[in-house]
Amino acid sequence: MAQFTCNFISYALKRATTVSVIVPTMTFPESTGMGLKEGEKLTHQPKGKYPVLYLLHGGGNDFSTWERYTQIELFAEEYNVAVVLLSAEDSAFTTEKHHRFITEELPDFISAHFPVSVRPEDSFIAGLSMGGGGSLYQVLKKPGQYAAIGIFSSGLMRGNYVYDGVSDVDAVKNFFAEGKVFPKAYIACGEEDFNWGYLPKFKDLLVELGADVTWDHLPGYGHEWRFWNIQVEKFLKWIPRSDYYAPFGKRKA
Repeated sequence: MAQFTCNFISYALKRATTVSVIVPTMTFPESTGMGLKEGEKLTHQPKGKYPVLYLLHGGGNDFSTWERYTQIELFAEEYNVAVVLLSAEDSAFTTEKHHRFITEELPDFISAHFPVSVRPEDSFIAGLSMGGGGSLYQVLKKPGQYAAIGIFSSGLMRGNYVYDGVSDVDAVKNFFAEGKVFPKAYIACGEEDFNWGYLPKFKDLLVELGADVTWDHLPGYGHEWRFWNIQVEKFLKWIPRSDYYAPFGKRKA
């Protein structure tokens, strides 16, 4: 895999910002020519554009914590998915400037510099805790932008999230009442998590409203990185795929 740390001037944030971009590349065995067909040459030119996951951090974290506390780079390599990591301080990713940055400027910047697709069917968003609520905000504000959303251990329905003056529950109900299409959702929470009393209820609300929801929970896990490491791989296995790399499953070493 290749990992890029990019600092650039953002037109949405009106300041310099740093993102990390993980892009699948050839493995060491592949670099030796193993598996090449006769006449085929080694190249770094990808055969197709990669699907992309925008992965949001939790409160008190930044773009680097997903990389430092999980195996996200390994998972991106194995499942042939580009991953974009960004920071939003403790804004909950719910300011207008952060919304524009995530849903407009980042796809613009990433697709301009990396072999990454901008098709909605190849675009996914997920986050842990605060980032899960932030992922929901982007989906509600810009329907059709993402094919799937992942929400891990978020405090939705706790009263923590207010979206443009509306509670998270009312914002979701309004979304469905307006006939908008909610993307496929993967929601997960540890049974020892302090959000356990809330997130299952949020899952039930989405199901009641007609959303396509996959729910996962594990005993013995709280609000912790071991759980999120498990869930981000499950999410990458689960996401609906129609890109060039989808038929090949895991990347072969």
